[in-house]
Amino acid sequence: MDNHELQIRMAEISDAEEILDIYTPYVTDTAITFEYEVPSLEEFKRRMQNTMKMYPYLVAVFDGKIAGYCYVSQFKDRDAYDWSVETTVYVRRDIKGRGIGRKLYEKLEEILMMQHILNVNACIAYPHPESIAFHEKMGYETVAHFHKCGYKMGIWYDMVWMEKMLGEHTSDPEQVIPIGDLDTAEIAARLQKS
Repeated sequence: MDNHELQIRMAEISDAEEILDIYTPYVTDTAITFEYEVPSLEEFKRRMQNTMKMYPYLVAVFDGKIAGYCYVSQFKDRDAYDWSVETTVYVRRDIKGRGIGRKLYEKLEEILMMQHILNVNACIAYPHPESIAFHEKMGYETVAHFHKCGYKMGIWYDMVWMEKMLGEHTSDPEQVIPIGDLDTAEIAARLQKS
């Protein structure tokens, strides 16, 4: 896919319906998400708003339509975990394999580094070899493997945690900056770069 055809930008609440359309078949047809029921549009908007208070939420636009999205969420709700987040990425299933997920993650990581996030963690249902291979290509390493901890569609799934370090872990880390406190012009400029 030509990078000039693909635009990465910050998501807006008005994108929720299109993003939910991407997410829905992952809920109904796969164990890539362990959610059983497709959330309502109102619930999905609420989730987006909660995420966007602190973290980036990105969409990839191709041919005028949202082709994929990614965001991070709080890893744990204790202050000591502030520098760690959990990643999420979904791409329209009919156009997977074109580098959209990679491009979204690359831009996401740039913004996370601006926020002083140091650890990115991915929780992956196993076996999903394509998800594991994707994260390995992005520089993640498997750090944990839990057995038969998720049940969906009549199958018990293992859970794999993968991790990537974005920066150095010093004895006095810089405080994490909420997404709303970053320079929006700088974010926009980074998202526009190929």
